Amino acid sequence: MPLLNTNLSAFNLTVSTLLRNPAHLLPNLTIPTFLDLPEQLGPHLVSTSTTTTTTPPDKPKPTPTIRALVLDKDNTLCPPHTTDLPAPYLRKLESLRTSPTSPFHLARNPHGILIVSNTAGSRPDSPRYEDEARQLEDTLRPLQISVFRVQPGKRRKPFCGDDVVAWFRGKGVVERADEIAVVGDRIGTDTLMAAQMGAWSVWCKEGVKHGVGPRAAERDDLDYRGFLAKMEIVMERYLRENRHLKPRVPPGWEG
Repeated sequence: MPLLNTNLSAFNLTVSTLLRNPAHLLPNLTIPTFLDLPEQLGPHLVSTSTTTTTTPPDKPKPTPTIRALVLDKDNTLCPPHTTDLPAPYLRKLESLRTSPTSPFHLARNPHGILIVSNTAGSRPDSPRYEDEARQLEDTLRPLQISVFRVQPGKRRKPFCGDDVVAWFRGKGVVERADEIAVVGDRIGTDTLMAAQMGAWSVWCKEGVKHGVGPRAAERDDLDYRGFLAKMEIVMERYLRENRHLKPRVPPGWEG
């Protein structure tokens, strides 16, 4: 039985953001699942994001350089409350680490991908969540993908963004937060953390669709989204279609 994993402070931040800075709850890029993540993210991020000025037609639009990926675990890489990666998702990670054109190639950028979860590695006092982190790292050891550990006294997503930026800087991966893309299925944690840390956001709207295990391994039509995730879909559509808002962009990319 999964641990109770409430995050009331994140919910409260989502509500206050909805009232004060609703554009922070709109992702820079929306994709169905992690399997649809483009290898070259930069052009896709600016194509749907807001700008405050018009770029002259004779001047190419700047394109972000993404050197680091923050990946959520539950319902982005794995079915919720598991550390089981469906085969297509593992192959996608392998492609990001081995494709000759990937910015996250293992040989050129060994620390370019980090899993940041609100379960695995998120509670220093939870043996269960530390075990999850170790299981994931064991599975992904050939790809050298680490799980972020929230330190004692620190808070989980969406409040750990500065610590995540510091992790990448310490590894020499990035100099600025706008070189990071946060990929996840939840607006109230993943998209909001990207806004808080000054990074780009990618929303996996449908979560994980594939199953694992003998009975579900061939399934690609599953839906693990809970009540809050489905409410976020309604909220995002309302902000985009009724309020006509565009996603915020990292500082310096407004025009």
